[in-house]
Amino acid sequence: MGKRLVLAGGGHVHMSAMKGLEQFTRVGHEVILVSPDEYHYYSGMGPGLLGGMYRAEDVRFHVARMVQDRGGQFVRGAVERIEPDSRRVVLKDGQDLSYDVLSLNVGSRVPLNFPGAEDADNLFAVKPIQELVAARQKILEFIHKGIPLQVLVVGGGPAGLECAGNILGLAEEHGGPVVVSVVAGSRFMGRFPSRIRRLALDNLSRRGARILEGVRLDRFNTNQAVLSDGSRIAFHVGILAVGVSMPEVLADSGLDCGPGGGVLVNEHLQSVSHAEIFGGGDCIDFQPSPLDKVGVYAVRENPVLTHNLLAALDRRPLQTFDPGTPDYLLLFNLGDGTAILSKHGFSLRHGLAMKLKDYIDRKFMREFQVSGEV
Repeated sequence: MGKRLVLAGGGHVHMSAMKGLEQFTRVGHEVILVSPDEYHYYSGMGPGLLGGMYRAEDVRFHVARMVQDRGGQFVRGAVERIEPDSRRVVLKDGQDLSYDVLSLNVGSRVPLNFPGAEDADNLFAVKPIQELVAARQKILEFIHKGIPLQVLVVGGGPAGLECAGNILGLAEEHGGPVVVSVVAGSRFMGRFPSRIRRLALDNLSRRGARILEGVRLDRFNTNQAVLSDGSRIAFHVGILAVGVSMPEVLADSGLDCGPGGGVLVNEHLQSVSHAEIFGGGDCIDFQPSPLDKVGVYAVRENPVLTHNLLAALDRRPLQTFDPGTPDYLLLFNLGDGTAILSKHGFSLRHGLAMKLKDYIDRKFMREFQVSGEV
């Protein structure tokens, strides 16, 4: 007799399962995808979407159609509560779904926990990626009116770098005056080797960006950011590219969670406290070794998670996930036709690096963009 698999979230790590859904349905299993939106946007191309390199259609997957075309069900909604002891997922609209196996790919979010942030209509977070579409439109409105634009980017990591570079690129393409201020925290790109940091600083500074180190965002007033040293920055558009946090539903569910707040999973991507629950991507903490919150691990998890979900339904042995080398390829889109590339301690900024990033991203999109996204 077939069993029910619930996929919570239509993100990167569920792509193989959704594309190969027929291997579940043809043996009688019922598959339900729960997602707040019928589309999933690929975060690796988000900065390029902000800068105008890509259209929305280029960077999204029609996950609802992907599942429905292969015999599954799509339920629009967000997970409000997980009840692992009774094997139920409760959605925010009150829908109640039972499961035999549950897979979590609910991602992470950029917290709007700065005082005044929720009341501002000119602040946009880098996640969900759809926010960058609205941010781009807002920036273009100012540029087309000829208003000298002040843009605030909060965050001194890769997301802050790529967003700042692509905002500058957007203004450079459309001929609009813009000042981009990056509130970088203690040190801009501080967790990366000095060569990467220098390439990033040189590029943004040469293009007129202000990089503010040693200060953090404290709160927002109307169209104004107040920093930890008491200084203030007026802005027309603000981008929040600070560190991500886990959805509260994970900790509230009673599942064992790791130090990063994600569901703690073993070498099979299986919850250490509830064997019928699996997960991948940003919303897990991998018990064997910490993993960076980067897309490369979600891509690597894809086939193993798909195999193990089917194996769990059929009571077959599970595969072990090997994260691979932590020295993965780094590519940062600077919004000026170049990218920073780093691998094995070698780093450079070049147009060919951007072409390589574009090729890799588009190849991933072609593999899973199978359901009428464009």
